[in-house]
Amino acid sequence: MLDNINKYNIILASGSPRRKQLLEGLGIEFSQKVLEGIDETYPDTLPAEQVAQYIAEKKSSAYLESMSDNDLLITADTIVVVQDSDGKSIILGKPHDFDEAVYMLKMLSGKTHQVITGCCLSTKQQQRSFSTITNVTFKQLGDDEIEYYIKKYLPYDKAGAYGIQEWIGYIGVTGIEGSYFNVMGFPIQRIYAELSTLITEH
Repeated sequence: MLDNINKYNIILASGSPRRKQLLEGLGIEFSQKVLEGIDETYPDTLPAEQVAQYIAEKKSSAYLESMSDNDLLITADTIVVVQDSDGKSIILGKPHDFDEAVYMLKMLSGKTHQVITGCCLSTKQQQRSFSTITNVTFKQLGDDEIEYYIKKYLPYDKAGAYGIQEWIGYIGVTGIEGSYFNVMGFPIQRIYAELSTLITEH
């Protein structure tokens, strides 16, 4: 796969420094390209576990017209899903301000939630999309811990208002089931496997 992938112009359609870091870890060359103003809404009737993949595919569609024959585009979207006291699934995206970040972390405190990343790999000829789910358990977080983390780390670019690789992950995460890197927003092992399959089939 590593020999064949050089035939492609890999484009990471994300400005996330964490996704950039993880893709660099595969040892492949790529560029980053971010289109502004992409509509990331989704139907209210869509099950929570399908939302991230739906948005990743929607992001991919915005780039297709400008793609060249040898381009290989990677789009992704990450959400956090937690159940409220009534057992209803609540989708947490990126917080807009301090108060919303506090609300999100209090929702996650003392519970197990799901981090779902949807990915879409596209060339002019074909497309592969998938979702990866990781279960993450937090201890009961103190108000002082929540406020300290938000003020120091400003997690406004992260779904669920936290980064597992930061202080809150060190002190708060008591269990994880599934891909750690998926919680960072990029299930890199699965992406490598899907890239290998796509390039082999092409």
